Amino acid sequence: MKTMLDLVVTESTQLNQNYSLIKLTTTDGSALPEMYPGQFVQVKVDDSPKTFLRRPISINFWDKEKNELWLLVQKVGEGTKKMCEARKGDILNLLLPLGNYFTLPSDKKSKLMLIGGGVGIAPILFWGAYLRERGYQPSFLIGARSKTDLLQLDKLSRYGEVYCTTEDGSYGEKGYVTNHSVLEKGGIDTIYTCGPKPMMVAIAKYADSEKITCEASLENLMACGFGVCLCCVENTREGNICVCEEGPVFNIEKLTWIS
Repeated sequence: MKTMLDLVVTESTQLNQNYSLIKLTTTDGSALPEMYPGQFVQVKVDDSPKTFLRRPISINFWDKEKNELWLLVQKVGEGTKKMCEARKGDILNLLLPLGNYFTLPSDKKSKLMLIGGGVGIAPILFWGAYLRERGYQPSFLIGARSKTDLLQLDKLSRYGEVYCTTEDGSYGEKGYVTNHSVLEKGGIDTIYTCGPKPMMVAIAKYADSEKITCEASLENLMACGFGVCLCCVENTREGNICVCEEGPVFNIEKLTWIS
């Protein structure tokens, strides 16, 4: 159920010049609503005259013990820059949780590869933790431009083996995630991915060629979260759909990325 809540910032950490991690909880100590990996929130940005619409942010993690919601925010515009200025004690108004979520595999012995790029690692962390808590053994493949753009590797490593690529070769294997040697070894049953669309399309084509089940979490611009503004329309095999209402997670067989 979608809920509008005022949440208080418990911690705001600048991870590098482009990303910040914001942790929030309820103002009255009540429990946060149930959330699942792949879902997102819509954040109202106050004191920003140029920001009229809420900003969609993937759920990075849900710490049930601390009753905290984590948001990994990339500074890409006026709205997200303002969000990253939030400090402990500030109040943010959120609409949550929104969208569908990743599909839990039926076989706990399945070889699962979670692939993220850029801010697309946000739902990957939550999903990896969720899987591990339920007896699955996920692995992670993370891509970035350089070593300084790789985020939360220490947290990911708590839940599975982590492989990395960087475009400049400063960490892990040089190149894109689709070039990593771990994919050449085969044996992967299911891939879950989130990140820049060109990366996800390339992964979808790889998965299709190898007959691997694949789900992708799309990052279309989702301005309203209700399927009203039509900003997030995606062409699928079933026609045009609003990602915020029918996604953001899709099996690649529903998308038009592969022939």
